[in-house]
Amino acid sequence: MLQEESDLSLVIAQIVQKIKGSNLYAQLERQAWACLQRPEIRLESLKEDIKEFFKVSGWEKKLQNAVYSELNVVSIPCTQEAEAGGFLYPLPSHPSAPPEHLKEPLVYMRKAQGSWEKRILKSLNSMCTELSIPLARKRPVGEQKELLNKWNEMGTDEPDLSLFRPVYAPKDFLEVLINLRNPNYENGDSLSFRTHLGLIQVPLKVKDIPELKECFVELGLTTGQLGIDDSTQVPPELFENEHVRIGQKVLVQQDSAAAQQYIRQGSPTALRAELWALILNISSQPEDVKLTASNDDYYFVFEDYLYQVLLCFSRDTSVLGHFAYNSASPPKSYIRGKLGLEEYAVFYPPNGVIPFHGFSMYVAPLCFLYHEPYKLYQIFREMYVRFFFRLHSISSHPSGIVSLCLLFETLLQTYLPQLFYHLREIGAQPLRISFKWMVRAFSGYLATDQLLLLWDRILGYNSLEILAVLAAAVFAFRAVNLMEVTSLAAAEAVLADLSTLKVMPLLQIFLFATVT
Repeated sequence: MLQEESDLSLVIAQIVQKIKGSNLYAQLERQAWACLQRPEIRLESLKEDIKEFFKVSGWEKKLQNAVYSELNVVSIPCTQEAEAGGFLYPLPSHPSAPPEHLKEPLVYMRKAQGSWEKRILKSLNSMCTELSIPLARKRPVGEQKELLNKWNEMGTDEPDLSLFRPVYAPKDFLEVLINLRNPNYENGDSLSFRTHLGLIQVPLKVKDIPELKECFVELGLTTGQLGIDDSTQVPPELFENEHVRIGQKVLVQQDSAAAQQYIRQGSPTALRAELWALILNISSQPEDVKLTASNDDYYFVFEDYLYQVLLCFSRDTSVLGHFAYNSASPPKSYIRGKLGLEEYAVFYPPNGVIPFHGFSMYVAPLCFLYHEPYKLYQIFREMYVRFFFRLHSISSHPSGIVSLCLLFETLLQTYLPQLFYHLREIGAQPLRISFKWMVRAFSGYLATDQLLLLWDRILGYNSLEILAVLAAAVFAFRAVNLMEVTSLAAAEAVLADLSTLKVMPLLQIFLFATVT
């Protein structure tokens, strides 16, 4: 009990420190000083009067939402403790523990991530050398003005991309994960480890279907869901009308925790943009994201119309904050002649994130929800630093891509063994097909309405594990056809088009109609 209280105190201290450095804290201070000028504030009850003012004025709710948002970042997602209304916190490290232990506790994971980063940088530097393009330089004033003038036409005035190649593709990353090993384990050390016949060969704990049922209890067959058209329990239109009414009430209350719980049953289309912003604790205040992109040269070139968001993102130094809990580290460059001197080090790109082929698909679905550039940018940035970075970083986190791959393979091998063994025997390991779905959070593969229903659940459960479950459910749905294929190419052809799939029925049937 004493240890739990000590751990909780450390978590609270971390959250307090984070909020003290935020804009919200400065706003609260200003409001408190303004409150002191009010005639109803009395010296003998100063503390209580200020608390009441914050409550009545709505600032207390904003503070609660900020704390809840930080809890979602530091807590381990989708646990039985969370279902009971609380959070399961990662054990805080000893005060003298090095910072990298907070980022990733397993040494072999940290080493693998470090090696992968060196490989990416080598590829990037090689391309820059070949094309005689500097990684970074300050834009001349003329170029800054030109960029600002054509800001709204960037997608139609794109540069020649024919000479550029992606720094890396998902399949390159998969090969790294396949070769990942824990040096402390031999194949015979554990029965479950020895009998896992998938491509991922690291001994991480992942959930089975009974545990997933407990985690995703709101997806049960008897619970109303948006995205289910043939429910016999309640007519879909009646459920949707009532669900909309409740959603409107949640928005009026402006309660992040209530919004996160509500969205587990799906979000009505008309409310989704506001609900996601509330869950992610995005303020309604606009940010000037245009000018930050005009003062230095391109680091990367993208292939679609999302230049504005991605150009700003690459230069947003606030994104560097997520490396405190990301197993990855931002790449550094040193001023010429000052190699190794930290005071002369700079990050490149400024946000520390080197994108892969298809990175823009993290942004594209959000364009259907947000039409104001500042809101689109804020939502994407928060989605990235809370969720998406885990899909291309090597870590032991339950929502990390390594755990998702292992969860997917374990579910298939355990609950669809004949299909798994058949595909394995013909050289069509299922992960080679599903990896690209998971690493892009299914963006570009599902129809947009179905993808947004899936992302509702990512936000609602504060977990990416639903991606692995859906990937396994897709294989289960196409199992009959897959049992007839005789090659990897044929298996890929069966699963080439996911655009007609309905996400929620697939998830419900796989989780709650599978014999366990």
